[in-house]
Amino acid sequence: MADQLSKVFAALADPTRRDMVARLSVADSTVNELAEPYDVSLQAVSKHLKVLEDSGLVSRTRDAQRRPVHLEDNVFDLMTKWIERYKQQAEERYQRLDAVLEAMNADEEMNDPDSSAASARGSDDSAPHSTDRKSRKGA
Repeated sequence: MADQLSKVFAALADPTRRDMVARLSVADSTVNELAEPYDVSLQAVSKHLKVLEDSGLVSRTRDAQRRPVHLEDNVFDLMTKWIERYKQQAEERYQRLDAVLEAMNADEEMNDPDSSAASARGSDDSAPHSTDRKSRKGA
């Protein structure tokens, strides 16, 4: 049996189910209301809802004759924690990479005397060549 996080991501892999979740984030809906925009049978919508229900993303309640479908937002906390963990790891890797690149740039500037001279000149490489030509013509 798959863990809940795997079930949630598998349920959200389908664009119709993602759309249903988006619509349920606005308000609870019945199966008929959820089926309206889709060109599929009520049975197909019910199957989608069953997948969402099995993953814990939605629940169905009874309200007199209505059976509204409700989005269970606590499942998003589980997903957010999982995503945040990997986001933090990625950020730490980028920070280490930035530090390595800064160190490489600093080493390069210290070991390349031409780069410091070029930066002092304003990195205008054409100026020395033009004066060299003038001095050759005058000689």
